[in-house]
Amino acid sequence: MKTQHKRLLQRTYIVLIFGFMYLPIAVLIAYSFNENRSRAVFTGFTLDWYRSLFHNEMILSALGLSIVLAVVSSVVATVLGTLATIGINAMGRRAQLVINNISYVPVVNPEIITGVSLMLMFVLLQRAGLGGEGGIFGWATLLVAHITFNVPYVIFNVAPKLRQLDASLYNAALDLGCTPSQAFFKVILPQLTPAILSAFLICLTYSIDDFMISYFNCGTMQTLPIAIYSMTRRRVSPEINALSAVMFLVILSIILVSNAMDGRAYRRNQAAIRKSAAEA
Repeated sequence: MKTQHKRLLQRTYIVLIFGFMYLPIAVLIAYSFNENRSRAVFTGFTLDWYRSLFHNEMILSALGLSIVLAVVSSVVATVLGTLATIGINAMGRRAQLVINNISYVPVVNPEIITGVSLMLMFVLLQRAGLGGEGGIFGWATLLVAHITFNVPYVIFNVAPKLRQLDASLYNAALDLGCTPSQAFFKVILPQLTPAILSAFLICLTYSIDDFMISYFNCGTMQTLPIAIYSMTRRRVSPEINALSAVMFLVILSIILVSNAMDGRAYRRNQAAIRKSAAEA
């Protein structure tokens, strides 16, 4: 009897948690098809807000900037973070602890502090003569800011996978005649690829979603979250519901692709292990 009550409470708790998380999103998606501009009454189904969304030049311009910024910053952050992870892994235990703690600071730091601190750094660089007459704030500052907050996520995503690797495989590749670079690209990198791709997708999601850090370092440029914020200051348009629905579905698709890739890589590794065990 106690077990049944416990299971009922657990299931109720899970339903409530998922309800609080996803019910507002479901309502938002439903009202993106609302014929009426009202957010209180659903009067009928329409796709007009989606058509209007894809004819809104301000939103399309901000979306294009956000996508390019997210892709470029995620690629650079993934490369830098992966190289940093390899370097940290080669350090001593105490040095690893210090560097990991330092790397963790941007993750737990409030975004407003990170955004303001980066802005102050760029202001100092501008006073030092960088940026020319037009000022330093713009594409370059946005890119540096996004790379800065993305690198720690790459480190913490790739590091656990790197620690799980069997070091004897790398040494065996060296014994068989590979150079260190050949051993890395042929032995280490293929095993790290799922974690690296997962880190890239995480960076992509965070970069597209970021508002606070971008707001302080964008200059006159507008990313998509900043454009949405400027629209909500006037009035919440149904176009925002449509845009939010599209963004949610895109991010959900990225997560599903990432999980599918991780699962496929895991099954492939398990199949290789079973094959090696059978041959032995």
